[in-house]
Amino acid sequence: MVSEVKANKISPASGTAITLGDSGDTFTLPSGATIVNSGTATGFGGGKVLQVVQTEITATVTMTSNTMIDLTGMTVDITPAATSSKILVSVTGSGSVSHGDNAQFKIQRDGSDIHVGDAASSRTRAFFGWSELPSNTAMTVNALYLDSPSTTSAVTYKVQWKGYAVSRVNAWNRTSTDADTASYYRGASSIIVMEIGA
Repeated sequence: MVSEVKANKISPASGTAITLGDSGDTFTLPSGATIVNSGTATGFGGGKVLQVVQTEITATVTMTSNTMIDLTGMTVDITPAATSSKILVSVTGSGSVSHGDNAQFKIQRDGSDIHVGDAASSRTRAFFGWSELPSNTAMTVNALYLDSPSTTSAVTYKVQWKGYAVSRVNAWNRTSTDADTASYYRGASSIIVMEIGA
């Protein structure tokens, strides 16, 4: 019996496949060792988190646009390891609108809308929204969507938003009037993407 084999490379004698051991065998990776995968790993079971990328913003953002624009700072990039991977997109944060105004939000992948409502006449297609709120009513967002980009190239996810009237202020990470008293707040928000193995 050979107790140790040292080699720089192991290749199949024929074909393109190699089998290590038999059913029921255990292979131990010593402490401090690293497995580097430059190809596609299969057969390990799905649902595992392969990587997590986060963008956090603590600055306040305001908007008076009645057309969709980028929500400053709420953008994140991820490069999936496999085309079969899913990307779990998480958006958290809070904000408010001027009295009687509303705001709609959507998520885009590489400039294209994902997970928006059906078209319905002049209604805005969005992921979520706030409507007809009193001034300084703080609304919290906790939104999740499992996306399937089917690529191993870098992917950019971002949040866009719009209001109804250009004369009214919509705010992110703060209230709309933002009075300088302890009863008004400053918040933080984030967009997180997680690659989930197939």
